Amino acid sequence: MSQPSSIDFDDLASRIKQWGRELGFQAIGITDTDLASHERYLERWLAAGHHGEMDYMARHGTKRTRPQELVPGTLRVISARMDYLPPEIETTKVLGQPSKAYVSRYALGRDYHKLIRKRLDQLARRIEQEVGRIGYRAFVDSAPVMERALAQKAGLGWFGKNAMLLNPQAGSLFFLGELYTDLPLPLDPAFEREHCGSCSNCRTACPTGAIIDDKVIDARRCISYLTIELHGSIPLEFRRAMGNRIYGCDDCQLVCPFTRFTRASAEPDFAPRHNLDRAELIELFAWSEAEFLKRTEGSAIRRIGYERWLRNLAVGLGNAPWSERVESALRARLAYPSDLVREHVRWALEEQRIKREARIASV
Repeated sequence: MSQPSSIDFDDLASRIKQWGRELGFQAIGITDTDLASHERYLERWLAAGHHGEMDYMARHGTKRTRPQELVPGTLRVISARMDYLPPEIETTKVLGQPSKAYVSRYALGRDYHKLIRKRLDQLARRIEQEVGRIGYRAFVDSAPVMERALAQKAGLGWFGKNAMLLNPQAGSLFFLGELYTDLPLPLDPAFEREHCGSCSNCRTACPTGAIIDDKVIDARRCISYLTIELHGSIPLEFRRAMGNRIYGCDDCQLVCPFTRFTRASAEPDFAPRHNLDRAELIELFAWSEAEFLKRTEGSAIRRIGYERWLRNLAVGLGNAPWSERVESALRARLAYPSDLVREHVRWALEEQRIKREARIASV
């Protein structure tokens, strides 16, 4: 779309950032579409097979790294940050309670995709009220978009050694969203300085050694990948390391020194639902499929489906301290009509047997 020649784009960019804050975003940045350096990194990562079963990472060719191919006419990308950690939520404390289920803190409430997409659409409509119709498209982790790369170029943070985007005032517990637009807005300076220094807390803390080099993640080893993206059996070598993490993993973010600057989100949609921030593994394992579907309605967790939900919980129960209740819960699923679930239940029962016998021997 063409805009009136009288538009003051510097002033418009300033107002876009103000409108973004009014809509609940903590930061807005503007960048161009040149992702050449990030394209080379992605090509090397894919060639090494680090994406595992995430075929969608390669499916769209260069549309992921060349925004104008995905949305013709795109001149600028408006990158938006929204913090998600609910207030008064325990993190590492739950990881230290192996009978409880740890759900990645971004997934405790309602699905963020719809909320942020709606806010981005509202931002676009606010711009149109000011300048007339524009060409735009909103994205929230829902298309071939290099979100973190665009956010770094837009000045929202730098890439940490765990490949997450870090911000010196906010850590990394935030969502990103984008507006691809044909507006010739002024560019914000990229965030070039990296503040990690000699710190390697994230690499040391990763339970499965998935951070194989600075800014390089082998997804096939990552607990977030194993519990969410992987459709089949979780490799034996990683099951004990999963601990009680049943959906995602936050370890590399929680140990980051910048996480202490994280501010609680005021968004009610991000508040925990169904006590998922503190639920017992046995409690969640007892959910029927109907209960799972009802209680994960509008949640990011719904995407893994009931079968993988049980698979993940079985591993968590295998890693839990021995108890008759745990063994009983697992035995109740031995006849479940899924080879995937039964295989993980059998593994978990064997882990419980080993702990039971060790306990008896120690008496």
